[in-house]
Amino acid sequence: MKKGIHPENYRMVAFKDMSNGDVFLTRSTAATKETLEVEGTEYPLVKLEISRTSHPFYTGKSKLVDTAGRIDKFKNKYAKFKK
Repeated sequence: MKKGIHPENYRMVAFKDMSNGDVFLTRSTAATKETLEVEGTEYPLVKLEISRTSHPFYTGKSKLVDTAGRIDKFKNKYAKFKK
């Protein structure tokens, strides 16, 4: 492995899935300004829109994630073609 190309600042970071509230800890170099207390210890917080606990591939459940009303725009646009 080449020396000097890998970051040295790995630390424990809390990742929070905002769609279901699940929190998991792992080592990361992700920069963040927010923190979260997990089991009495404060960790840097990285917010995720979707993770392994909410992704349809892993859960086997289909979930509709609507950002900025795209689905409503689509339905309104093509409503005139509906019989």
